[in-house]
Amino acid sequence: MPGNSPRPNRRKAGTKKGAVVGSGGQRRKGLEGKGPTPKAVDRFKHVAARKAAAARKANPPKNGDRPRTAAGRRAQGTREGAELLVGRNPVVEALRAEIPASALFIAQGVDVDERINEAVQTAGDRGLSILEVSRTELDRMTGGVLHQGIGLKVPPYSYADLPDVLSSASGTPLLVALDGVTDPRNLGAVVRSAAAFGASGVILPERRAAGMTATAWRTSAGAAARVPVARVTNLTRTLRSLQDQGFTVLGLDADGDVDSDSLDVGTDPVVIVVGSEGRGLSRLVGEACDQLVSIPMTSDTESLNASVAAAVLLADVARQRRQAAHD
Repeated sequence: MPGNSPRPNRRKAGTKKGAVVGSGGQRRKGLEGKGPTPKAVDRFKHVAARKAAAARKANPPKNGDRPRTAAGRRAQGTREGAELLVGRNPVVEALRAEIPASALFIAQGVDVDERINEAVQTAGDRGLSILEVSRTELDRMTGGVLHQGIGLKVPPYSYADLPDVLSSASGTPLLVALDGVTDPRNLGAVVRSAAAFGASGVILPERRAAGMTATAWRTSAGAAARVPVARVTNLTRTLRSLQDQGFTVLGLDADGDVDSDSLDVGTDPVVIVVGSEGRGLSRLVGEACDQLVSIPMTSDTESLNASVAAAVLLADVARQRRQAAHD
């Protein structure tokens, strides 16, 4: 019966230890979680891990252990692991630019078009592993992001050095700098606009800003393979250094002193600075700008998305350069 256990709840007299009935809290440790289940490719002897190891063995990195981008820039150190680029245009553009990659994933039963065919052909020519997976598995690998039935496993994005961006610029340099933009979709959209209007590159601060993740890659629709992105330690210091090199720094601000229609930058080297989605330009970055530029809008519209505002000003600068070239 309960309460009549013959087991004594005591020790012999003279011992230092007290009662020993119960686990002493040891069982509680056994019930605690041991963290998330590792991914299949990280599990020892798992079939996915063996395939990944075989792919790495068949395609060892060239030029040392650190991969290079299509332009030959070395990757900077990062804590991020490999990324999975998704979407047909981003994957095809990355393969065309010969971005380092280890495997191409194709969903079973995917609707095949010319982009899927080109991706498979290019990956095969490069000797990459081409793996057919279920759509459910690809959904899990991408975290539910719209992938269009295709994914490319690549190393972390390889950021450029700003001096290399300037030296490789064709014609008069046009740069876009982002001040505290934390949404990777906005970053990807800015990179896409930069490619559309002939910008030489994009500048990001290392801290408190979005990086070139798979989401940014996909939003750029592959433009990230054509437009170099540089990371700098101090954006304000970088802008002042560019001013010393002859750049005009234009900061986008809803309360700017000059509107984009009145700009007169001609063929000068230009840096367009875009502030964060909420607070706009930080104080120090705003003070470093030569001009604060607003975009004319109807009174019913308070503001534009950061990437849209960047596209509008990029289009205005590109238009002025075309006019100056014709004059």
